[in-house]
Amino acid sequence: MAKFLNKKSCFVGKNVSFGKNVVICENNHLENCVIGDNCFLYPNNFICDSVIGKNCTLHASVIEKSKIKDNVSLGPYARVRPQSIIGDNCKIGNFVEIKNSTIGANTKISHLAYVGDCEIGRGCNIGCGVIFANYNGKEKNKCIVKDHVFIGSNCNIIAPVNIESDSYICAGTTVTEDVKKDDFVIGRVRQENKPNKAKKYW
Repeated sequence: MAKFLNKKSCFVGKNVSFGKNVVICENNHLENCVIGDNCFLYPNNFICDSVIGKNCTLHASVIEKSKIKDNVSLGPYARVRPQSIIGDNCKIGNFVEIKNSTIGANTKISHLAYVGDCEIGRGCNIGCGVIFANYNGKEKNKCIVKDHVFIGSNCNIIAPVNIESDSYICAGTTVTEDVKKDDFVIGRVRQENKPNKAKKYW
């Protein structure tokens, strides 16, 4: 049974079940969901039509019609939209939005990223500010990222593309073509410094 630190501040709807040793802080909204053993819900989560595995910590996040597996750290201020699956031992950090995507075990998406219509493999690192651009104005497209891929900060991944295992995409790169296994990918405009020109703009 769950331990509520302030039950009056929480909403618990019908069809909510709790595992053992669950702790729930203030201002949680729960409906039609399963919360597994040893979970800790920090304040201000909204969880609906979802399953949360064992040993998870959730902080000020929204989870709808999705499955969170075991040992996941989620939030603060993450949003998991419908038809998403977050694998074991994942870290989904602050201001990360995931929609209609599967995230493999041991993958980290630590902050400020959008992951829509994707399959991401195991042991990947998705850097700060990465955007999977899944909509071209007419239709949604899908990206597939295999295991052990590093995607650096502020990359744009333009769907549809396939990124194979053990590849490395440098920060600031826009990816528009498929990436092969073990590829090193960089696509930046070179920096150009113009001495003594800054005063023109002040």
